[in-house]
Amino acid sequence: MTVGFIMMCHEALDRASQVARYWSDRGCPIVVHVDARVARRDYDALRSTLESRANIVFSDRFKCEWGRWSLVQATQAAAGLMLDRFPKVNHVFLASGSCLPLRPVEDLIGYLDARPATDFIESATTEDVPWTKGGLDHERFTLRFPFSWKRQRYLFDGYVRLQRRVGYRRRIPSGIVPHMGSQWWCLTRDTLSQILSHPRRAQFDRYFKRVWIPDESYFQSLVRLVSENVESRSLTLSKFDFQGKPHVFYDDHLQLLRRSDCFVARKIWPRAERLYTAFLSPNAQQGNRAEPNPGKIDRIFAKAVERRRYGRPGLYMTSRFPRKNHENGLTCARYTVFEGFGDLFEDFPDWLKRTTGLRAHGHLFAPERVGFADGLTVFAGALSDSPKLRDYNPEMFLTNLIWNTRGERQAFLYGPRDTVRIGSFFPRDPNADILVISGAWAVPLFKSQRPFNEIRKEAARLQKIENAHLAYLRNSWTKARVQVWTMADFVESPVEPLQSIIEDVAVTRTNQVNEAPRMVDLTGFGQFLQSLRNEGMHPYLMGDFPADPRPESEAPRPRKPYVAR
Repeated sequence: MTVGFIMMCHEALDRASQVARYWSDRGCPIVVHVDARVARRDYDALRSTLESRANIVFSDRFKCEWGRWSLVQATQAAAGLMLDRFPKVNHVFLASGSCLPLRPVEDLIGYLDARPATDFIESATTEDVPWTKGGLDHERFTLRFPFSWKRQRYLFDGYVRLQRRVGYRRRIPSGIVPHMGSQWWCLTRDTLSQILSHPRRAQFDRYFKRVWIPDESYFQSLVRLVSENVESRSLTLSKFDFQGKPHVFYDDHLQLLRRSDCFVARKIWPRAERLYTAFLSPNAQQGNRAEPNPGKIDRIFAKAVERRRYGRPGLYMTSRFPRKNHENGLTCARYTVFEGFGDLFEDFPDWLKRTTGLRAHGHLFAPERVGFADGLTVFAGALSDSPKLRDYNPEMFLTNLIWNTRGERQAFLYGPRDTVRIGSFFPRDPNADILVISGAWAVPLFKSQRPFNEIRKEAARLQKIENAHLAYLRNSWTKARVQVWTMADFVESPVEPLQSIIEDVAVTRTNQVNEAPRMVDLTGFGQFLQSLRNEGMHPYLMGDFPADPRPESEAPRPRKPYVAR
């Protein structure tokens, strides 16, 4: 017994000829169908190279189109010719002109001889498959599809809508349970003969002629009617992307294809010289008894599909610029935003760098310039400290900074004086750690020598901005990790929150705070807040600072850096 191959060819006929000769040399009968749309000159050239071989014949040509009945007609004609001309064939293997054998034919013959009555065809009901596209799963069997999806898309969609509107439903022939699966199968002679000579074949053909993509359902459905031993899988390695388009295999997939242990692979790039040389060379392959297992490489293809659909987290490209709220991660790595710390502590970025090992920037979104760490004017990825360039798209400025420094955690200061637009970006980012001392923006105003009327107006403006920002941070859809202290609570006991911050964000191993940042002298700050209230501005974000100054005898000693033991 032997296996016969049906080859459906429509392009790269030189490669199809090469594969046909390989199978022919090993005693396998072959029926070749060439799409009628292929130029007569190319068809004649293919015939001239193959027709001298007694085990290769050509079937009648049909003009084939994706998703149309003509593909089934061509397969029926080729299968009938195979059964008539080669009586010793026990299994018929359907392949395309872009298929490539991955294992010796002797492996395939031995495998099929051990299973002489088994049909290998992917065959599953519409409820059991996840790959149907365009919302047409069971409807592809109950509606009519006289128009081409590729050439007459407008008529195709309009006719589907019309049938849905009027409630039209086709009657499925009795005894037929619609099944779907890969077009590439390997059926026994007996099963294929029963399908082609079935007494109801004319009825089945009329029905499937108006089914959408019948080449993926005709044999898949009828095999369930006539066969008692169906293995619902294909012996051909064929992978598809999320759009239902086949993956193309190139030279660098050589080891991947070998690992699959499959007998045949589709779809091979015509110029993959290395693949054709490796798999068609007489001495390149060794016998292999392994069971075909495309699942070995499924994980790699799943990751490839995911990468194509979503890209890499935090990487923005002109080819895949995402819609808002549909990004695969706003940024690529964790970073920390300190709000109010730079106003309350005089040397906070330097202290943070020494204590935690973070790359500690100043105010990256300050209106006058970008406050890169160490006073740099150009940072990683040629990011400029120009506020004009940054403010053209501040979100992309930040994502570029995080992407260009991946592997090194970034931290920076932020406040209501900074570019306001970026303030709605942090809360949506799961990579953001946002630590806020609310109301600390009032400290620079307290230390300024500006007229008090200007201070009151500026304080009202900044408080309004920070209050709106805090509302973003407290929203139910916030994905960032957020912690907020009022300034009064933080100043009352600063060591404990500083210790928790260090433990959470430190890159270097730190057990406790051994050196504290230098806090701004806040003597008279409570009275300053009371003066703002007296002028009609209510500073509520700072917490409860005492308004009355302490008596001279109760005045605290000058504040020194404190150490926690």
